Amino acid sequence: MILATLLASVGCILVAAFQGAIGQFLHKTGADAFEGTLMGYVLNLRLLIGAVCFVAVVVLCVAGFEYGGRIGVLYAIYSTTFIWAALISWFAFGPPYGV
Repeated sequence: MILATLLASVGCILVAAFQGAIGQFLHKTGADAFEGTLMGYVLNLRLLIGAVCFVAVVVLCVAGFEYGGRIGVLYAIYSTTFIWAALISWFAFGPPYGV
């Protein structure tokens, strides 16, 4: 039972990490498509979906902690969001300069 709880906790955080990277990507591409008006901001689907992704991250993190995960372990796992963001960026935009 304890192992299943810990696996659920880690699973929530891993999904949250990937979801956070998707949100970062959508905010980046949404900002690139920004038209500079209030309605352009409100109707920017990428920005809106990115915001929904960040809300999902919060919900998943709370769920991960509720399943009994320890903060030191779960935050270390959540830090993989930066690796996911780098990989998504690499595939979407190509390698960064200097690589």
